[in-house]
Amino acid sequence: MTLLALGINHKTAPVEIREKVAFAPEHLATALRELLAQHAVNEAAILSTCNRTELYCSVESGAAECLIGWISRYHKLSQEDVAPYTYTFADQAAVQHILRVASGLDSLVLGEPQILGQIKDAYTWANNAGAIGMQLNRLFQHTFSVAKQIRTDTAIGSNPVSVAFAAVSLSKQIFTNLNEHTALLIGAGETIELVARHLGEMGVKHMIVANRTIERAQLLAGQFNGEAITLSEMPDRLVEADIVISSTASQLPILGKGAVERALKKRKHRPIFMVDIAVPRDIEPEVGNLRDVYLYTVDDLQEVIEENRKSRQAAAEEAEDIIAGQVEQFMGWLRSLEAVDTIRAYRTHAELIREEANRQALRQLAAGRDPEKVINDLSRILTNKLIHEPTVQMNRAAFEGRNSLLDSARELFNLKDNE
Repeated sequence: MTLLALGINHKTAPVEIREKVAFAPEHLATALRELLAQHAVNEAAILSTCNRTELYCSVESGAAECLIGWISRYHKLSQEDVAPYTYTFADQAAVQHILRVASGLDSLVLGEPQILGQIKDAYTWANNAGAIGMQLNRLFQHTFSVAKQIRTDTAIGSNPVSVAFAAVSLSKQIFTNLNEHTALLIGAGETIELVARHLGEMGVKHMIVANRTIERAQLLAGQFNGEAITLSEMPDRLVEADIVISSTASQLPILGKGAVERALKKRKHRPIFMVDIAVPRDIEPEVGNLRDVYLYTVDDLQEVIEENRKSRQAAAEEAEDIIAGQVEQFMGWLRSLEAVDTIRAYRTHAELIREEANRQALRQLAAGRDPEKVINDLSRILTNKLIHEPTVQMNRAAFEGRNSLLDSARELFNLKDNE
């Protein structure tokens, strides 16, 4: 079997493509079942974030084309529209890739911590769907351990660098004094929580949190003396917002051009700064064409993020060294699986010899033979039978000049030169 990682990310595809292949959380269980039903797919997990969609699978050889075909069909796209943006890693390269992703080394924001939680969620979804077997279970557990080691042993997470931080930093460039402005946050997930935290630290005047479920919005807004509203109230409250930052899991835009036009008119065209972090996008792209609106997507945050990347570069190099060693450790475990059947067969063979010798010894004891002699005979018989076949094979190898087998035998049985 082969470990395979296949995906699309912010480096290979623009947001217009990434949003087309994203998986909504509520659809993951169904998608995983469909993926497992594909020929040659034995285990599978799906990671889908604003910056990447990746499949991690244990497959039979030559399954990459099958996976590209499946993800295209699932999202009702042609394979030709998807394939140019994909990348594929197999075995050792796949292990290295997931370790780099989990450690934040492959992120838009170098070293960002959110991705590890998202990978843990992907594992939980796959495990609950019965899509995780021995190989992927070991891979994900190893990944969590290595990512934790890198966080502990390097300074990769020392500075507050994330997509959320980049969005707030950009708003700081537009509005010098955030303590004079109101921010409308759409969504109540982890990313928006980070946005709220950074806005709070930078002294934003007022926060409004809009979410599909008011309870979630209240829970988040309460931490920052903010106000909670439902998504249905959002169009009427948009007039108050100088800053709008959105990150939901909606499959369709939730803020349209018409609502923003009405808000701008009531604001007498005072500008609104907007950042749409979501994939698929929450804000209709046409909003960006309006005067007095500054609309950014995750892809537009690259320049802000690049400045912060430099501060983490040295730590990233240390992390790469750790990953190199940990990849080899995992591959060693993976290679050891190849010996499982051989070891099991050898143990079964030895157990049959032991059982037969044991029966003979018990019969002799029952017949009244001297116990000491029975034990000596038992040990001699066991020794002779266990070494008989290896001895025959080594003699044959020597006769045929296959000295490599003899060298392997010395290593296998741990024989020293003087033995």
